[in-house]
Amino acid sequence: MFKDCQGIPYPVYAEGCVSTCKVVKDAVPANSVYELVVLLGTDAQEPAAGQFYMLHAVRSNVLLGRPISVYKAEKNSDGKVEITFLILLKGRGTEELCSLREGDKINLLGPCGNRFPYPEKSDKKVCIVGGGIGVAPVAGFASTLPEKSYDFFASFKSGSYGLENLHANKLTITTDDGSVGVHGMLPAALTVQVLKEGNYSALYACGPIPMLAYLQKICAEAGVKCWLSMESRMACGVGVCLGCVIDTTQGKLRCCKEGPVFDGSILKFEKIDEVAGIKVQPRREPLSDKPDLSVEIASVKFQNPVIGSSGTFGFGTEYKTVFDVNRLGGISSKGLTLEARQGNDGIRLHEFTGGLMNSIGLQNPGIKHFIDNELPEMMKLKPVAIANLSGSTMETYVEGAKLLEKTDVPVIELNISCPNVKAGGAAWGMSCTAASQVVKAVRAETKKPLIVKLTPQSTELNQVALACIEAGADGISLCNSFQGIAVDIERGVPVFNNLKAGVGGPAVKPIAVRLIYELVEAINTLPVEKRVPVIAIGGIATWQDAVEFIMAGASALQVGTMTFANPKAMIEIIDGLEAFMKRKGYKSIDEMKGLIQK
Repeated sequence: MFKDCQGIPYPVYAEGCVSTCKVVKDAVPANSVYELVVLLGTDAQEPAAGQFYMLHAVRSNVLLGRPISVYKAEKNSDGKVEITFLILLKGRGTEELCSLREGDKINLLGPCGNRFPYPEKSDKKVCIVGGGIGVAPVAGFASTLPEKSYDFFASFKSGSYGLENLHANKLTITTDDGSVGVHGMLPAALTVQVLKEGNYSALYACGPIPMLAYLQKICAEAGVKCWLSMESRMACGVGVCLGCVIDTTQGKLRCCKEGPVFDGSILKFEKIDEVAGIKVQPRREPLSDKPDLSVEIASVKFQNPVIGSSGTFGFGTEYKTVFDVNRLGGISSKGLTLEARQGNDGIRLHEFTGGLMNSIGLQNPGIKHFIDNELPEMMKLKPVAIANLSGSTMETYVEGAKLLEKTDVPVIELNISCPNVKAGGAAWGMSCTAASQVVKAVRAETKKPLIVKLTPQSTELNQVALACIEAGADGISLCNSFQGIAVDIERGVPVFNNLKAGVGGPAVKPIAVRLIYELVEAINTLPVEKRVPVIAIGGIATWQDAVEFIMAGASALQVGTMTFANPKAMIEIIDGLEAFMKRKGYKSIDEMKGLIQK
């Protein structure tokens, strides 16, 4: 067992076993907080009050562990170290931890960070404050103090939890909704006057940043020493990544090393009104009615912005028995060429961490077959039908457009991002000249709304997009697959016959968001009457992803790879979008669109 000169244990990496994982019943809303109990070996070190662990399920779909403060730690009857955590269900990482069951394995890195310093004056009480899930570490600290040696203030939005092990001289609970204790937030019960009358030797707290900033202020006015436990996003937990720094009067200090417990007087709490020059959105009142999810693209109305992406959704009918495809905003057909194609030989799919590589090669039945067979069935569905037109030469694009112009398909998506088409040895969408030529040629053959699908591989992507708009595009869809290489290490050969293949899935999303943002930024330099909508593609898996793209400027979005992983992903995205907009007070997609554009 290794400890520093102050007796604080150094972190170690160990595998624990889940003893229990259960819902904390009194937490509001229901099922929002879980109690996770983990067993470590008899030789494991017990954490000090205020320390935390990086928790990571052995069977995990997230990259990083999550920093979780210790609520309680003790030796059980078998001599094993039993550590209890209270976990607020917030995102994918905590959702995974809250889904653990008895007997599951979990990796722990810890105990990490420093501890709450013990009171210097044993003859005086201390004040302990916990806000929301921040109750856990300070309640753990309180359990190490003599009974009745502290007053405890707990503040919640609604309900209360984590207080059953306290032996406080006085326990005060505040709730924003008045469901328990004093009606109001912490200032309703704890003020400068209360601190002075309490004659406390020190204050210890953990909770939301606004609460900690308030405590710092009133402690300074009352002349009470305060120790504040902070939180920050972390990667390593041991001080090497420098991703969790906290602004202080002593510079940027690491939350995982110099913290998480800091001398409150050195902390800098500055209100964040803007990020990267973008003002924080003002709070809106939740909607009483359903928001309007409909969008208009090239004068065509979509009931919502979620579209099944070309190449991943067939012609829509294939998923009719899997979920209600009529709830989608649109369906972009499999990539269509003038003549039927058999596609590429060899391996066509290769999964990697965070995504999927593919080398299909535009296998499709041909446009004539599509018009006679697949299109009539697509048109029976409620979503807007989009014909994805591809080709290998200018002539095949033009002939395909002529055929589609004679049909009832409402929208054509011109795919000039396939790496197999010929234009000086590169794809049509790689240069402004080639892109402009093919868009003009197709535009001359059809009056239908024309969306041009571009490749992210172009070194002049935004210029290509603007050239397409000048040539007659009514919209831009971006990004078609990125390019990558996979290696079969056992055989020592490439996985794909064509060496390079398309890359999609969640791993590409941040890059795609950047490209969409930059493209919309470029389009916004045009006169208003020349601007066209952008449809986002690239790693969209959840409704949160969809909101990101919309706030970056996208008018709609296409979901591809995630449909393979979760066939109901698009329905979940639609439902999530609606719930988010209602909660945040956005009446329409347009009210969210481009919020982070300067």
